[in-house]
Amino acid sequence: MRPIDFVVYLFPAVTVAALFYFFAYYWRVQRAPLAVCLTEERPPRPPFSFAGKLHPMTRRDVLPLVLITAIYAFTAFANLGSLSSPQSVLDLGGNETHTVALPQPVLVSKLWYHTNLGTGSCQVEISSDGENWLSLWQRKDDPSDADAVTGYYWADGTGYSPSYAMTQKYNQLYKWLEIELDNPQYVSFLRITGDADKGLLELGELALFDETGSLVDLSGVDDPLFDEQDTIPEAISWYNSTYFDEIYHPRTAQEHIQNVYPYEISHPPLGKLIISLGIRMFGMCPFGWRFMGTAFGVAMLPLLYLFLKNLFGRTVVAACGTILFAADFMHLTQTRIGTIDTYGVFFILLMYYFMYRYLALPAGASFRRCALPLFLSGLFWGIGAASKWTVIYGCAGLVVLYFIGLYQKLRDYPAERRQERGGWCLKILAFSVLCFVLIPAVIYVLSYIPYAQAKGDTSVGGLLKIMWDNQVYMFTYHKGVTDSHPYSSRWYQWIFDIRPILYYLDNTSVPGYKTAFGAFSNPVVCWGGLLAVIAVGIQAVRRHSARALFIFIGYLSQLLPWLLIGRITFAYHYFPSILFLVMALAWVFNDLARREVQTNWRPAVYGVTGGAVALYALFYPVLVGISIPLWYSSHLLRWFPSWPF
Repeated sequence: MRPIDFVVYLFPAVTVAALFYFFAYYWRVQRAPLAVCLTEERPPRPPFSFAGKLHPMTRRDVLPLVLITAIYAFTAFANLGSLSSPQSVLDLGGNETHTVALPQPVLVSKLWYHTNLGTGSCQVEISSDGENWLSLWQRKDDPSDADAVTGYYWADGTGYSPSYAMTQKYNQLYKWLEIELDNPQYVSFLRITGDADKGLLELGELALFDETGSLVDLSGVDDPLFDEQDTIPEAISWYNSTYFDEIYHPRTAQEHIQNVYPYEISHPPLGKLIISLGIRMFGMCPFGWRFMGTAFGVAMLPLLYLFLKNLFGRTVVAACGTILFAADFMHLTQTRIGTIDTYGVFFILLMYYFMYRYLALPAGASFRRCALPLFLSGLFWGIGAASKWTVIYGCAGLVVLYFIGLYQKLRDYPAERRQERGGWCLKILAFSVLCFVLIPAVIYVLSYIPYAQAKGDTSVGGLLKIMWDNQVYMFTYHKGVTDSHPYSSRWYQWIFDIRPILYYLDNTSVPGYKTAFGAFSNPVVCWGGLLAVIAVGIQAVRRHSARALFIFIGYLSQLLPWLLIGRITFAYHYFPSILFLVMALAWVFNDLARREVQTNWRPAVYGVTGGAVALYALFYPVLVGISIPLWYSSHLLRWFPSWPF
């Protein structure tokens, strides 16, 4: 290896050294007696008491909150996806034949087609006179292998496996696909015959290219397959087609819009229904099916800022913590893809925020004051559970915190009003059953209405049966997802950022360049957050800190269930835990800030925050799919052999 090839290893070394220096500094500061610190967080009496002040937002918070949100939103929505995709379709689901007469003969070297709903395949035939037809067959190395396609050929089938050329499989929907001919052929008439799997086979648009690879202008052809030629992209990429699990969730969202029973039923419906809102606004295009996830990702930032301000009361801590989350790689990449993980994380943030609002109320607070935060926490828990089961996986922490808070409120109930305690407890418990069991159950069942509508049975009994059958299917499905995947990873790899999941790779279109992106965490957030979680856990016990305990329980509740899950897992399953890594870092920042009479904490806190922002800028191209030179990837970004950039 050349000396320059070792430059890339300086980045992780410097990052690790800086983080260890920061935490060594933090623990050195901790050796000072607590008596000389500011008094805002003395060890509570009795221990682990959540009841305390909720710090409100002030005018000072407006500017940092707006700036952080606006700058992140710009980076998140930039180059999100094409707004131009075929919207009109030709349905060949009845195995119909569709014939197109071109204005003049065209020498065709390749063909692009845009797939829509429905699976199956189409046979393509050409003719110069409309009477004698040649078929486009797939050429295969092994005719018995349906996936061993090496090219396409205009022929009568002699010597070639008779397979329809235009495939439309479940993993090929809402994409531009290419058929490249072995030899250019003149085409005057085009005939397409559908072979649908289940009665629906929609084609969006066709594009023909001449012998030089230039697009043939067919915008004047009066035909549903050539009526949106302005939507044909310059190149096929993630920007104008589905990628990774977008082959499932946007499709399901569109099926809900069209009242079609969905193909993908391995997750609850609500996340896909949220995706469908973006599709209704912008059409069935990449920007449309990615819009809602990105908007929810942006909305997480002001919510987190508010949460951190309520927790710690310091504008600097709230701002730095929010910047850390905004600069996290997974937060950006995972909210830009048209999948449902974003909604689970969003509602986890809300349900924990309102649970903390309830816990912070003093013992003896009236039932009316307790009711609203409990109701909202339960409401968002229900909405989250109906979006993705990962919200359910992590609910144990919410339950533990709820009962700790209930015990404390009963224990510390004002002595002069002890006779009211029993009645208050019964009302709170009954109301909690309503908020955390009954209302979520109703939300969950109602989310299946689109399934019932597609089945044509919206009766209560029919709805309940559809819902229950789907729970059985989902449990069986996820239990059985054990196939290997080149980018799968386990929880012990997540916490050290060892194995990102690669979503997209193109290293052949432009020599010397590559386009790639995937999901993993910002090393400052991942590694620094892990050290912060350890610190928070120690300080929760050492100083009986309720806020530290809250964060520690929240983190464990999102991570520990994955230790018991045997199905194949990926780095993005760590996404909910990122919230609590950031909160743990913010707790450490605040712990330093409250000792400002002893030390100048700002350079250390700003240094960690600035380091995360610097890495965000460095890795931004492989978070959003910007083409980069190969040297940039190999010399700056590939910190470990397991990082696929």
